[in-house]
Amino acid sequence: MNRLNNSTQKRLFQTLVLAIGFASSAAVRAVPPDDPPVKFPSAGGWGKNIQRTMRLLATSTAAQRNTVRILFYGQSITEQKWSKLVEEDLRKRFPHADLVMENRALGGFASQLLARTAETDLYPFQPDLLIFHVYGAHDKYEDIIRRTRERTCAEILIQTDHVTKTADLTEETDPAKVPIQSGRWDAFFNHNFLPSIAKKYGAELCGQRTIWKTYLAENKLEPKALLKDDVHLNAHGEFLMAEIVKAHLRRDATFDPSPAEAWVKTLVVGKDVRFENGKLRMEFEGNRVDVVCKTGTTAPAAVTIDGQKPSGISSLYGFTRAVTKPEGKWQVKWPVVAPIGSEKLLLVEDWTLHIKRADPANEKRFTFTVNGSKTGADGEGRSDQKFISNSGRIVITPEDWNAAYALALAGITPVPESFTVKWSVVPRFVDEFTSPGVKDPAIETTVTLAQGLANSKHTLEIDGGAETIAALRVYRPALQAVETK
Repeated sequence: MNRLNNSTQKRLFQTLVLAIGFASSAAVRAVPPDDPPVKFPSAGGWGKNIQRTMRLLATSTAAQRNTVRILFYGQSITEQKWSKLVEEDLRKRFPHADLVMENRALGGFASQLLARTAETDLYPFQPDLLIFHVYGAHDKYEDIIRRTRERTCAEILIQTDHVTKTADLTEETDPAKVPIQSGRWDAFFNHNFLPSIAKKYGAELCGQRTIWKTYLAENKLEPKALLKDDVHLNAHGEFLMAEIVKAHLRRDATFDPSPAEAWVKTLVVGKDVRFENGKLRMEFEGNRVDVVCKTGTTAPAAVTIDGQKPSGISSLYGFTRAVTKPEGKWQVKWPVVAPIGSEKLLLVEDWTLHIKRADPANEKRFTFTVNGSKTGADGEGRSDQKFISNSGRIVITPEDWNAAYALALAGITPVPESFTVKWSVVPRFVDEFTSPGVKDPAIETTVTLAQGLANSKHTLEIDGGAETIAALRVYRPALQAVETK
């Protein structure tokens, strides 16, 4: 259900428009030197739902540097510098961890749009921890959280909204008194919906909204004192948000074991699985399987899953963002088409849409041709009609188009008369395992054999490679995927 009243729609629109201004704003100072320290209530259960990530960080040593993948995802608030402050803090506190941290937020993209771009940006990244905040429709918000649980083994930290106006200070906080029908969107979203979603999916709830109010009251500040405009944070606000998120990123072994520990299993060769006559056969349940390499060399080893080469499994291919670079302009990071689908098995190749405005007076109607670097010319279509390429490898529906808005976020207006859009097909598999060599014995060297399988039972066979395979790691997301419209 997605019931947005007029005030909510206006708020979302304002947020999206503000993102355009933020994209070109000047950098702000990292840590305000004179801002009051943050006083936290008892930490209580803080960090309870992200303890696999925190264990990996805390147990990293110079001899064993655990690799930890952390993704910041959201829109313009997440793009701000507070995320870098959090990253710097983690690197300082856990200097031996092999941290892989990225921020793939897209300013101006509310949940309705991020639910599309998550297909290229979030799920394929396979984070150990997702730090997430976004405005927008609550049903699409839940779609993102649910699919993260279906497609990844990530722990999730959900942030409530920060305070932006004086009325927020006296809002109703009893979830029973702010159902969606109440019309009080901010109160419903932060005090009813987000806590219920965190509980439903076992996510960590970072209730920064409550701490924000306390901080303002204790220091006799108005909400605007932490903002650079109506929504975005100034340096003081970035400092506060970073401090609140950092407080949740704590290791507490009394919470062990984290549910996520059961989602990722490492099977040691010679103990849990074995080669027989140079071949390894293993039954597993999950959607991804990696090899953990050991020092040595060997000939390429053939890989099959459920009796076929991984390259024959359509779900193991993915698309990158479909972005454009109009003549004389900078690269546009906002995708103009998302998501892109397919009906036939893909090839690893690059794709190009050559787009023309069908009507000079209409910035949302286009004609186009599509070309694959291996497939070749693959048909032509219109943006207001469903398009299936001649090969069946590309499917674009009218709902997938977002050209005018994506270009506007990059400051490109009006929409050019013609422009190109490019994306690539990337493999998330190997048909043959070859160890890349162990360059640093303190950091695991891994090779993904398959990522994106149906989250169900499978049979893996590897013909060879025994001298370079130390273990196999299986990822089994907590939820089974469900069909959605």
